[in-house]
Amino acid sequence: PETSTASSRISGSDFFAEMLMPDLAERLQQLAPGMRVHLVDLVPDSYVDTLDRYEVDLALIPQTELPDWVETEPVFRSGFLVIARKNHPRLRRTGLSPGDIVPIDLFCDLGHVLFSPEGNSTAMGDAALAKLGRQRRVAMTMPVFSGVYRAVAGSDLVALLPSALAHHVANAVGLEIYQPPMPVPTAHINLIWHRRYSASPAHRWLRSQIVKILAPLDEGEPEPDRTTIT
Repeated sequence: PETSTASSRISGSDFFAEMLMPDLAERLQQLAPGMRVHLVDLVPDSYVDTLDRYEVDLALIPQTELPDWVETEPVFRSGFLVIARKNHPRLRRTGLSPGDIVPIDLFCDLGHVLFSPEGNSTAMGDAALAKLGRQRRVAMTMPVFSGVYRAVAGSDLVALLPSALAHHVANAVGLEIYQPPMPVPTAHINLIWHRRYSASPAHRWLRSQIVKILAPLDEGEPEPDRTTIT
């Protein structure tokens, strides 16, 4: 790595701009100063096509069905937490403190910001609520996580955010963190690439660095007997 001048393109959401790229930059500076890495926008409906067309070398995506020419490595599992601005009036009037479970009636009544690059109005949290016969009020969608947490910090809207990112940005942005009222499925994040790169020394080394940096984010599976607050 110390003599490599390889250039690699990684497709991923801006979660990885916060949680991967700063540590990766430090490792590259120390271990592989001639290598270049580009983080490019994740396009959910076409990330496999971008691998096939040589447009990206790696992608970080939630677990999904993939063609047989795609190699994959599990990286981490992430839960979700509720974020709200500090001293959110309705949460405080309810007597909640950071870390508490938000009652489901209040959770559904509050306006939500949803991360969706495609502009969809439902996601994993909505599927979890639907299992309980409930529905939340999505007031806004954002194509990037930074847009989600900044919209929440500047309003009375709330959001579900990956746990590691919520803790990472909460103090700097002015957020408080709460527990959701329903079990939200854990997101399984995988590193994927075209198998034509599997034996490439530079590609293999970069994959190993990404896995090492992201491994501490792994949360495992949630407790199976979580009780919903009604």
